[in-house]
Amino acid sequence: MAELARNTQPITTQVKQDEVISPWKEAWKSFKKNKLALVGTFIVLLFIVIAIFAPLIAPYGIDKQVLGDRLQAPSSDHWLGTDDFGRDIFSRIVYGARISLWVGFFAVLASSIIGSLLGIIAGYYGRWVDTIISRTFDIMLAFPSILLAIAIVAILGPSLQNALIAIAIINIPNFGRLIRSRVLSVKEEEYITAAKAIGMKDSRILLHHILPNSMTPIIVQGSLAIATAIIEAAALGFLGMGAQPPNPEWGKMLADSKNYLIQAPWTMIFPGLAIMLTVLGFNLMGDGLRDALDPRMKN
Repeated sequence: MAELARNTQPITTQVKQDEVISPWKEAWKSFKKNKLALVGTFIVLLFIVIAIFAPLIAPYGIDKQVLGDRLQAPSSDHWLGTDDFGRDIFSRIVYGARISLWVGFFAVLASSIIGSLLGIIAGYYGRWVDTIISRTFDIMLAFPSILLAIAIVAILGPSLQNALIAIAIINIPNFGRLIRSRVLSVKEEEYITAAKAIGMKDSRILLHHILPNSMTPIIVQGSLAIATAIIEAAALGFLGMGAQPPNPEWGKMLADSKNYLIQAPWTMIFPGLAIMLTVLGFNLMGDGLRDALDPRMKN
């Protein structure tokens, strides 16, 4: 009987459970394995630090003119040389990082918010609401983005603020169509159907269920869109429709130095390198975020 009692006693076993890892921690772990993404992140952080501490880094003022030093080659006094007004190019590039990053971040922030809201509304409600919003996006995308930006700035007037508004407007359809397609698939999930069945309001469903589950493409598209916005801001500046003198915007610096390409090539090379490195950094970081956050990119 004692042996039978021992055999009938519950046998306790220690089951080792796998550690539950949140999707964001898993994405960060995957992101850290991408060497190019880390390089891009380092470049982006470097330019952000330069923009924040520009007054401490720049050895000269952005508009300090010494006509006797005009078009000097790079030297110990002027690391990247001087322009046609004798201004230090390194100092102007450092301060120009503030303008380019400011336009890139805030233009994309505005376009992502407006585009995401319109995309969510179009995808969730459908019917005539979706038709109106989607056809508006199609019309905007029918124009080359830079031409549409030029038209908007021509109407509003050339300035850095109006260039930011134009860049934000032309990027709205990209976010709107992306989020609309995401919402069309998310709203068919069972938890959305259950939320509707218990009488949850549409506003709460959109803000608490659909929007959080649509953040991944917004983050990826946003990081890549900043690079595009910086190029578009430089293009508007090059055409004289963006930042106005004496603001040291990189595109405007290229336009001012185009007549000295042979005589003083450094006046164009270094602002161009600043644009290239910044855009490269955001593109590499955006590609890394896409690989880390998109399930279709994982094995």
